[in-house]
Amino acid sequence: MTPPPPLTAPGDLSAQLHAAGWAVLGADSFSGLVAVPPAAWQRWAPQWGALPPDQHLRDGGRYRRRRHGCFVVDSATVRAMPHRPHWQPVEYNALHGGIQRRFEPLPAELAADPAWQALLLGLARVTDGLRGSRPWFVEAHPFRIDASEGIGRPTPEGAHRDGVDLVAVVFMGRSNVKGGETRVFDARGPQGVRFTLSEPFSVLLLDDERVIHETTPIQPLQAAEPSWRDTLVLTYRQGGFQGPDAL
Repeated sequence: MTPPPPLTAPGDLSAQLHAAGWAVLGADSFSGLVAVPPAAWQRWAPQWGALPPDQHLRDGGRYRRRRHGCFVVDSATVRAMPHRPHWQPVEYNALHGGIQRRFEPLPAELAADPAWQALLLGLARVTDGLRGSRPWFVEAHPFRIDASEGIGRPTPEGAHRDGVDLVAVVFMGRSNVKGGETRVFDARGPQGVRFTLSEPFSVLLLDDERVIHETTPIQPLQAAEPSWRDTLVLTYRQGGFQGPDAL
């Protein structure tokens, strides 16, 4: 397993994102930044065990489980939006782009949790620091990658951008897993870093215009035992949600 990532202090976050296009915050730093207490993360974590299967995997796999939710964050307000398909253009997702993928919505109790709203607001402030203050169109994706049957692919589309302004990958945990190396590369050249996220509730932040990212496949350490890797991916985009009609 590659080493853990170099961590950024909250006070250095803006400078790190502007200089490198990415940063990793440890769990305590991230919880403090977004005003989400550790008890909230622990309260949410069991929901990953109940995620429904992803029915849209074009590689024929059965290794991914997920839900999806959409929000608009404007100043100090978080608005849950009507449930909608997830859509990406082919230039950002060669495997699943160009199709409307409908996933089960987030649990109502999660979307209404004040700590969840604090999380979305806190990351909006980070995105404000990158692009300036404006309404942010946020998509939330809780993922479980299950390797119990052999191999699970966190990013089956390969190294990619998401077509947004900020990507936040909150690492929720892993069990009986080898692999899962995170790779972040400058979109304009060969410079990059490799590391393995291992601290629950830490976060990888990405300026999506400047970097591409991927995570390598996972496999079980012990055969015939449950094997999984959980993340929460939050994307922030200006101007509207991605969609075939630019909704």
